[in-house]
Amino acid sequence: MGYLYYGDTDQPIEFPDRLLAHLKVVITTKLRRAESFTLSWRHPDDGPAGRSSIWLQESIPLRFVFDQAEPEQLDGSALQDMAQRATSASGLVVTFDELAVNPRERLATVA
Repeated sequence: MGYLYYGDTDQPIEFPDRLLAHLKVVITTKLRRAESFTLSWRHPDDGPAGRSSIWLQESIPLRFVFDQAEPEQLDGSALQDMAQRATSASGLVVTFDELAVNPRERLATVA
């Protein structure tokens, strides 16, 4: 699991590394363009019930911390899809199982 530190809080938001890697690219690209948006998710089953949303804009500090030292392989079509969803009225809504299968793992099971 990776961690997104949002604002001045000490409590990180946990996301699977692969999902967080994609979020990092989408978030930083949009914020570089001064495009604010919401990011929403349902809480994992092992945590408190409910869902969360945060407002992402360039003046709010963010830090991405990954559990794995090696960078994740990014899926270009998933990045485009996520960026498009981020521009919608509901913002970017993600699920924790989104992008669950890494292409490297898929290739290893086929070989």
